Amino acid sequence: MKKILTLMLIAVMCLGLFVGCGGSKEDAKGTLYVYCFGDYFDPALQAEFEEKTGYKLVVDLFDTNEEMYPVIKNNSADYDVICASDYMIEKLMSEDLLAEINFDNIPNMENLTDNIKTFVEEFDPGMKHSIPHTWGTYGIMYNKTMVDGKIDSWDVLWDKKYKDKIVMPNSMREGYMIAAKKLGYSINTTDEAEIKAMTDLLIQQKPLVYSFANDSAREIMIGDSAAMAVITSGEIIYSKEYNENLEYVIPKEGTEVWTDCWAIPKTAKNVEAAEAWINFMMDGGVAKTNFEYLTYAIPNRQIEDLVDEPVLNPSAEVLRNCETLRNLGAEIDDMYSSYWKTYKAD
Repeated sequence: MKKILTLMLIAVMCLGLFVGCGGSKEDAKGTLYVYCFGDYFDPALQAEFEEKTGYKLVVDLFDTNEEMYPVIKNNSADYDVICASDYMIEKLMSEDLLAEINFDNIPNMENLTDNIKTFVEEFDPGMKHSIPHTWGTYGIMYNKTMVDGKIDSWDVLWDKKYKDKIVMPNSMREGYMIAAKKLGYSINTTDEAEIKAMTDLLIQQKPLVYSFANDSAREIMIGDSAAMAVITSGEIIYSKEYNENLEYVIPKEGTEVWTDCWAIPKTAKNVEAAEAWINFMMDGGVAKTNFEYLTYAIPNRQIEDLVDEPVLNPSAEVLRNCETLRNLGAEIDDMYSSYWKTYKAD
């Protein structure tokens, strides 16, 4: 059903895009152009936003931050508000591509929970350019009928008895995050010796891997095709609806806390509409609708009772061992990419 709704949403968005392109400049004044990850808010909210604010909403979708970045960097399309991840927010800020948000126009900002603010401050000091939409952790989803003993450490991913039963992320920064935490390094290390050590560790583990997957990892686990997978916390509620044997744990060594945020490009044509959208998304009722649709944690005080469980709302003790990904700059990115190519080619 969720996939059907997503296809319907894409069809509506495409139709809206054609209509928007064909309209006059006068028509565009009342239009909000949003650029975000696919399937990232309940489709029913489009009509609700339009009815409440009077703005017409046109949404375009991307799969990854890296796909979105050149569009904003080169201003090859006009967007008033975007959704981007922590490290990408920092990258866009460093290149002066994001506008400061006027929080006087976003009264629902008061609904933001305190537990996420420390992590946002790391990549957006003063929280001037972004407002969280969803957040979570990376951890190990495992099938309790297919594992032995307690699962509480990244070490289990190197246990040879689980050969061909492990799903690893098909993502460079998340792959290195796992190795970094296992070795006791920062997930944002810029030390080449540490990056090499992490690469060697991942190469040692590679023969044990059943599959490298991101979004499809959930389906692999639901279908009992693997014993464990590195996955985001937001997937566990949905997955357990289809397979009651699945559990999720944040390893004791710590992990990555990720945050996806709304932000306004400096080139935005309709800042007022962008602020209205962000304020709408921070509304308690809207947050509830999105949580029930996405099952990802949404940092909103009005729905704290819905996410009051360790998987979605880790304790302060657990969060002390966690970090958020940072923008490391082009030179370090190239170093990581070079070692990652060695790992993938091995």
